[in-house]
Amino acid sequence: MTVIADTWLELGSGVAPLSNAAGLPLARTVKLVLDPLVIRPAQRPHLGHALLDEDAAGELRERIREAGGDLASTAAWFTMMKTRRRARKITSGSPQDLYFQKAYELAKTAGDPSEAAADAALDEVHDPGRISAADLREFLAATADRVRSVIDEAWEVAAPAGADPDLAALADDLADGGFDAFDAATERGDGSAAGRALAAPGAARAAGMTAREVPEPPAVGEQASKAHLPDPFDRSILERLFQQVSSLGIAGTQALSALVDDEARRTADPWQLAAEESRLVMSAGRTALDGAGSAGRILDTRWQREAFVRRAHRMGIDAREGAREAVMRRLWARLQGRELRRTPADATDAWDLIDGATRSVILDRRDAAKSQMGRA
Repeated sequence: MTVIADTWLELGSGVAPLSNAAGLPLARTVKLVLDPLVIRPAQRPHLGHALLDEDAAGELRERIREAGGDLASTAAWFTMMKTRRRARKITSGSPQDLYFQKAYELAKTAGDPSEAAADAALDEVHDPGRISAADLREFLAATADRVRSVIDEAWEVAAPAGADPDLAALADDLADGGFDAFDAATERGDGSAAGRALAAPGAARAAGMTAREVPEPPAVGEQASKAHLPDPFDRSILERLFQQVSSLGIAGTQALSALVDDEARRTADPWQLAAEESRLVMSAGRTALDGAGSAGRILDTRWQREAFVRRAHRMGIDAREGAREAVMRRLWARLQGRELRRTPADATDAWDLIDGATRSVILDRRDAAKSQMGRA
């Protein structure tokens, strides 16, 4: 983050709408703009490491500098869209979540900001025919009994707990860039077997998926807050869908009903995910995070390279406490989101997803640990 922060400060006041009070990029700026649209660590994995060598640091710095004009234009478009949002009395959704990537798209394609173009972009984002989180909440309130019956029917036929397969070789193969072991494990259904093993007492809780002794059928749900989400298996149908439903672009009651029913049935599946590939990524991720083999060493090295981890350790603070479970929850959320968008994972995505979830938690822990150490 130091390279990003230092280079961002060079961009000046033009990117202030994308910055915090210290002039550094907002967390949402990094997550929604810099990472996926400028740095693109999925295509350039050498730029995604927590600790960069001199060449990689120079390349990262240059990419941000080269994007400076686009980022300043993005900031201008974002400001215009917020202005028009207020003028039109739009209150739904978070402006950063909804507009950052659209503003970057406009910066690259539409020239200088204008009210007309901003209004057109707002119309696209806030399509009146598109199902919103509020629509989802109202729908679930009106159909709670029917949705409850779909959940119950799915759980009645859920497979019992079975043996947990050894996936150490798979995790190592993925970490080393191999795909053959993943394809073979998919055919065998190893991800499903590992997911079914979570039905054993305490197993899902140990994996960070639930606070309960064994997973239970979810509630339909009446309220949801992204700041206070339960563990994945403990989330209601509303909590599983409300953050993403607006971005899915679905319209009409029939499409919403199908979305809800699919999610209700998914809760009874192994790992509460529908695709075998998704289940296998979760299973391999759990194995890698347990620390064995080359996969475990690669993830452990990510942490050991962090100065804040070593500094916290000297102060008697465990910066990694609960991190394994946090990575598993984040990995699950990303896989569930991909299934909602009908872009399931495959062998080529698997390690990037595991490593990316780890990297994301490290970034969160870095800020939290620095604050904790400051108080200490």
